[in-house]
Amino acid sequence: MHRYADRTFLLLQGPHGPFFHQLGRMLAAAGAGIWRVAFNRGDEAFWFDAATLIRYTDTPEDWPARIAALIAEKGVTDLVLYGDTRPIHAEAIAAARAAGVTVHVFEEGYLRPYWVTYERGGSNGNSRLMTLGVAEMRAALAQSEIEFPEAPPRWGDMRHHIFYGALYHFFVMALNRRYRGFRPHRDITVIEEFRLYLHRLLLMPVHRIERALATLRVRRGGFPVHLVLMQLEHDSSFRMHSSFASQTEFVTLVMEGFAAGAPAHHHLVFKAHPLEDGRAPITRAIREATARLGLTGRVHFIRGGKLAGLLAQARSAVTVNSTAAQQVLWRGLPLKAFGRAVFDKPEFVSAQPIAEFFASPRRPDTRAYRDYRHYLLETSQVPGGFYSTRGRRILLRQVVDMMLSPEDPYDALTAGNAAPRQQLRVVR
Repeated sequence: MHRYADRTFLLLQGPHGPFFHQLGRMLAAAGAGIWRVAFNRGDEAFWFDAATLIRYTDTPEDWPARIAALIAEKGVTDLVLYGDTRPIHAEAIAAARAAGVTVHVFEEGYLRPYWVTYERGGSNGNSRLMTLGVAEMRAALAQSEIEFPEAPPRWGDMRHHIFYGALYHFFVMALNRRYRGFRPHRDITVIEEFRLYLHRLLLMPVHRIERALATLRVRRGGFPVHLVLMQLEHDSSFRMHSSFASQTEFVTLVMEGFAAGAPAHHHLVFKAHPLEDGRAPITRAIREATARLGLTGRVHFIRGGKLAGLLAQARSAVTVNSTAAQQVLWRGLPLKAFGRAVFDKPEFVSAQPIAEFFASPRRPDTRAYRDYRHYLLETSQVPGGFYSTRGRRILLRQVVDMMLSPEDPYDALTAGNAAPRQQLRVVR
């Protein structure tokens, strides 16, 4: 009898692409039972085992009763999903908790781009990290003698991410006849979502040139820079874990604070999310506020690209709750955040009003942040990626054993049972 024969995993929606299929195949190889629910043709297209596929073709209103029945029918012990706030996942988590089922949540890495996040129960604003203080993290780290993990070799996930996103939405748009009850969790139609992904994919070369020119103007300007880390307006962290209804609200607040507090020779740089596709009128809001507040020549917009070069020029950074803020704190730069986030600790995120922050930003406690970062790397941050072949291979080598462990990553570290970290660099 297999060691994990008493475990049955039910997988819901995962990252675009084949990651969940490969994850399920490895869990099955360990001896566990595996089932996958497909809510549309895109989910089904990336699951290559028809015998373990459950097609959900009813309406969203029928889903709470169906997921409760599925948990009982299949003897589910573990629920696996990507992101915990979309309605079908939030309802499934409620049913799982009522049935005593363990919930495994995947997310993009809190420490991007080299890691992904694996937690139990919830992520982002629902993560256990929200209630853990730096002192508790330091106490847990005392149980570990593992050296501070280095960043692994880089792998290029962005073009894979965009490709799989476009392919997924094509399947939903063109081949979704069987799933008549499906409703996307976004506010736009599947056709529009596909068009935006395709538009983004085709314009990548043009955007690369625009980005290089805009970045060059900032780097050669010689002026003090304050960086604004933008997010996708439809991102669950922005929508569910902040008080903003739109990106334009955030843009207006930041620019008014900058106009009121920043010295006249300082400049403001908006750094767009790498997957920004234009569905939110960010550039128009920036342009209108620039004219209204008399900031002409002092405000810049950069479409995606690498963050490190811009941070080298920056005096401070502002965000809602972007995980890119972790790179800001790693460099010891002052940070102002407006949303609920796992990194929002009083030791290293400024509580100053926005105008005062731009006038004289306070630096973070870098020792506290390094301990916090070390804690994440010993617990929920797993090397690898969802979208490239190499990233998935590196991720699967470690995360399956973490899922099969009786302890979640945080409890495992406290108990002195943290999962061994994979050797990611060649030792000579």
